[in-house]
Amino acid sequence: MRIILIGQAAFAEKTLDKLVSKGEEVLAVFCFPDAPGGRIDPVKQRALQLGIPVHQHKTLKTPEVTEQFVSLKPDLAILAFVSQIIPPPVFNAPRLGSICYHPSLLPKYRGRTAINWALIRGETVTGLTIFWLDKGIDTGPILLQKEVQVDPNDTTGTLYFNKLFPMGIEAISEAVDLIKAGNPPRIVQDESKASYDPPCGDEHARIDWSKPAQEVYNLIRGCDPQPGAHTTYNGKMVRIFDARLQKDANSAAGQVTGIAAEEITIALNGGTLAVKRMRGEGGKISAAEFVKQVDLKVGDRLG
Repeated sequence: MRIILIGQAAFAEKTLDKLVSKGEEVLAVFCFPDAPGGRIDPVKQRALQLGIPVHQHKTLKTPEVTEQFVSLKPDLAILAFVSQIIPPPVFNAPRLGSICYHPSLLPKYRGRTAINWALIRGETVTGLTIFWLDKGIDTGPILLQKEVQVDPNDTTGTLYFNKLFPMGIEAISEAVDLIKAGNPPRIVQDESKASYDPPCGDEHARIDWSKPAQEVYNLIRGCDPQPGAHTTYNGKMVRIFDARLQKDANSAAGQVTGIAAEEITIALNGGTLAVKRMRGEGGKISAAEFVKQVDLKVGDRLG
């Protein structure tokens, strides 16, 4: 099958490898322009190694991009980790249309940071969707879906890299096989069950220590590694990573209750938070290093 791959980072790189290993004809790779002074995107690097043409555009909403797509005469376009808007003239150019990977069970959790929001809201089951592109945001007909269990201590990072990333590569491969077999599914999404969330940023990641322990913990793991749930100490922002929810606490929520060699503990409303990594004004460091950096003591309050 003649395929155009649109994507970025390791997910698109591994998708490219999978397609090539299956014997598919990847006509070209479209990815973002290189950042000034930054490293080459892995999918670009891999495509060049394989002798596959690479096209880099700040936007795909130009006649030039549409002309490139049409001239390549693709059967299918595959979107693998794409944050650019794909206009109809582009996604309709392939003979069989375009499909996209999304890390949620659509129509729930549409939007760019679906994994973050699923964890923040305490979901115990999530998954991925391969869907057909249309002019909406994550609204197109569903080709296939895969469910995955969310472990109590999963973070956005572990859920993506350990589960949804490898499962997504195989799902794209399965989707290609379904399309090649003819008459692939096109299940219209149920709009009554749809939800859309904005990109998860600092305005959503502030810790309210007065909230129930599980809710605070869900926020922290849902924002790990990005953007990083944050609080303050001595008026300066502090981000918390690599945390675990532990037993009940008797201290006031937000109070440091223990400082050990590997972690610090912070009282919650109905539990205790054990924290191994933090970030203040510098980079991400161990909690022990942070304690020394800011002279944190048992009994100090965060927030």
